[in-house]
Amino acid sequence: MLEKLQSLDTKLFVYLNGLGSETYDGFWLFITKQVNWIPFFLLLLYLIYKKIGTKQTLYLLLFVAVLVTITDQTTNLFKNGFQRLRPCNNPDIKSIIRIVQSRSSYSFFSGHAANTMAVATFLYLNLKRYFNYLGFLFLWPLIFAYSRIYLGLHYPLDIISGYIAGLILGFLMYKVYKIVKQKYFPE
Repeated sequence: MLEKLQSLDTKLFVYLNGLGSETYDGFWLFITKQVNWIPFFLLLLYLIYKKIGTKQTLYLLLFVAVLVTITDQTTNLFKNGFQRLRPCNNPDIKSIIRIVQSRSSYSFFSGHAANTMAVATFLYLNLKRYFNYLGFLFLWPLIFAYSRIYLGLHYPLDIISGYIAGLILGFLMYKVYKIVKQKYFPE
């Protein structure tokens, strides 16, 4: 069963990765770098600040920082525990895929997918009452994580598993935030 799932995962990866072309490589390399998302983060921060004020924004940012730290450490535990080779390092498919970027660390599960989904989930749950179209925030993890498949760094199941981990961790942090906020930082 696991072998069949991995085989399907590999076939889907090869297909999705094969859709790329040199024409778009620069775009996806730009997308995958976190530093390039700074304008988006600053805009989001500004919008949040305008809706909930300085004090609540700072509390929210503190929880986001803790959430990213927890998500990163969870991802590292899984990567080191499973030790799944990245597609770009897999000798069985290395010659038939597009490798735009290479990393030597392990693949399962995607830290990019987990972190972005965790933060998006946490922010969405906390701020949906303030913004009508906050669901668009989930485009960020989708675009960001797809870049990892395009570049040859993650299998689709790495992304999906990262999303699931991010959803769970983002939801749990939301619950903790609600309890702490109610007890120590009431509005």
